[in-house]
Amino acid sequence: MSQHSSFRRGGSNTAKRSVLKRFERIELLRKRGQWKDGRRLTALPKTKPEA
Repeated sequence: MSQHSSFRRGGSNTAKRSVLKRFERIELLRKRGQWKDGRRLTALPKTKPEA
């Protein structure tokens, strides 16, 4: 059975993700200096990916 075309990964035409995973959000907050060690991993502030 063949795979439907909507399930295939696009080549270079893929759009940049607008949603970050938790570890990506923490990394971004560290770069911005907004992350304090010992902080909870849940209930993170909203972040937008770097442009």
